[in-house]
Amino acid sequence: MKPTNEFQRFEREILRSEKLDIKKKFKIIEALYKEALDLGIFPLKDSLEGIDVDIRIAKVINSVSKDT
Repeated sequence: MKPTNEFQRFEREILRSEKLDIKKKFKIIEALYKEALDLGIFPLKDSLEGIDVDIRIAKVINSVSKDT
């Protein structure tokens, strides 16, 4: 299912109008962290796994002109 332009505008407007205080933001982060723990994503078995891909992506991003 592909989101329509109307839905995307609606979603952007909701995100702009919804102001979260710092306590709510921390609650969201905490819930996401707990979910990552439950899914076995954290703690990382090898924290450097995939670093080569991250470095290549960073090089590409940093090589793109800021004017484009």
